[in-house]
Amino acid sequence: MPIQVENLPAPFVQKMQDQLKDAFPDFIKSLQEQPPVSIRLNPEKHFHVEGTTFVPWTTHGRYLPERPVFTLDPAFHGGAYYVQEASSMFLEQAIKQCVDVSQPLYVLDLCAAPGGKSTHLASLIHAESLLVSNEVIRSRASILSENIQKWGSNNVVVTNNDPEDFKRLPGFFDVMVIDAPCSGEGLFRKDADAMHEWSEDNVILCSKRQRRIVSDVWSSLKENGILIYSTCTYNPEENEENLQWLKQERDVEFLKLKIDNVWGAVEVEQDGIKGYHFYPHKVKGEGFFISVIRKKESEETLRVKNARSNFQSPSKKILEQLQRWVVDAGNIAFIQREDLVQFFPSTLSQAIDILAKNLRLVSAGTFAATVKHDKLIPEHAMALSVRLNREHFSVLDLNVDDALRYLRKETLSITPDQMGFTLMLYQNIPIGWGNVLPNRINNLYPAEWRIRMS
Repeated sequence: MPIQVENLPAPFVQKMQDQLKDAFPDFIKSLQEQPPVSIRLNPEKHFHVEGTTFVPWTTHGRYLPERPVFTLDPAFHGGAYYVQEASSMFLEQAIKQCVDVSQPLYVLDLCAAPGGKSTHLASLIHAESLLVSNEVIRSRASILSENIQKWGSNNVVVTNNDPEDFKRLPGFFDVMVIDAPCSGEGLFRKDADAMHEWSEDNVILCSKRQRRIVSDVWSSLKENGILIYSTCTYNPEENEENLQWLKQERDVEFLKLKIDNVWGAVEVEQDGIKGYHFYPHKVKGEGFFISVIRKKESEETLRVKNARSNFQSPSKKILEQLQRWVVDAGNIAFIQREDLVQFFPSTLSQAIDILAKNLRLVSAGTFAATVKHDKLIPEHAMALSVRLNREHFSVLDLNVDDALRYLRKETLSITPDQMGFTLMLYQNIPIGWGNVLPNRINNLYPAEWRIRMS
C-alpha cells in the first residue's frame, strides 16, 4: 500500500530533503506509487515466464506486470525463480566487473538470510567455487537453508555463526559480500514496519553494528580479495561514512563500476571512496547502496591442505546406487553422517572439512538420501538439485491443482503404473518425491515446508 507522506518520520524527511535537494519532490512522489514486482530466474532450471520485462543490470532478472500469489505457484517451490527486489540484483555487476568468475573461488555471503544474494551468487560463480552462506539468527538460518535447497546448487555451505567466528579462517575467502543489517529506509514503500521502527538513534546503532561486523570478519578476507558492502538504506551514516571509516582504518582500494546512464544508479565519489545509490524515483526498484572494495593489506592465510578428513564415505553398495542418481558423478564427493548422505564437488572436500571443524554447519552441499537397511530413501533436496539424473527415476507430471495438493501434503488420487520413488514434476520443474504403492501414493513432501494457503 502506498505511503502516506504525513506518516514518514519528520527527521527522515528533513534528512532526505537535505540529501536530494531539488530531486526530493520526485522521491516523495515515488514513495506513493506501487512498488515494482521482480523475480530472478534460476538459469539451471530453464523456466520461462510470459509477459515480463528485463531488469537491465542482471541477466536473469525480470519485472512482472503485477504481483501474483507466489505461494500458490508450484514453480516457485521448485526453485525455478527467486522473488527478489530489482535494485539488489545489481550485485551481479559488482561480481562480473571485479571478480574472475571463470576460476574457482571461496565466497562468503555473511548476512545471507533469506537467500536472495546467495542464490544469485550461486548462479554467477564457477561450479567448483565454494559459497559459504551465513546467518547469525538460527531460525533465519533454517529459512536460508530451505531456499538454498530449492535453488539446487551443490557447492553451497549454510552456516549459523556470528561474524566474529570467521576469525578462525584467516585469509580464507577471495570474495566477501556483506549486505549489512540496516535501518531499512529503502524498504519504506514495501515494509511499513521498517518505517515505524525508524529513528535517528537506530541509524546510529546500525552504523556502529555495521562497523563491528566488518571489523570482525575482515581478517578472513585474503590480500587483494574483494569486499562488496551493501545496505538497503539511504543515509550517509550507514553508507559513505562507514566507507570513510574503513578507508581510515584499513589499506583498501575502492573500485569503479561501469554503469549505463539509463539505469538510473547514482554514482558517489568523495574523498577517495566510491559507491552507488539506487533511489526509487531514479530506478525501477527500491532503495539500495553498494560499494566494491579491494583489500590491499597483507593477511595471514589459512591453507587448505590434505589433512585427515572427519567425513565418512558411504559403503560401496550405497555409493554405486548414488552415483546413478547424479549427473557427472565422477566429480562428486559423497559423505555419510549417521544415516544421511550428502554430496558436493570433490574439489571442495578439504575446504568443507575445515569449515565443519570451525563453524556451525546447517547444511553442506546437497542432502541426497537417508540410508535404511542398505536401501536409499531420496531426500527432498535431491529432487530439487540441478545435478539430479532424471533419467534414473520415474516421473509424474502434475497439473496445477494436483501440484498444489502435493505441496499441501495432501493425498493424490492419481495411480501411476510404475511403482517406487517417483519424481513429481510441474511444468518440467521437479517439486519433490512420491512413493508409488499398489493402491496409493505416499506424499513425501517435507511436512515443515507444506503450504497452508487455500
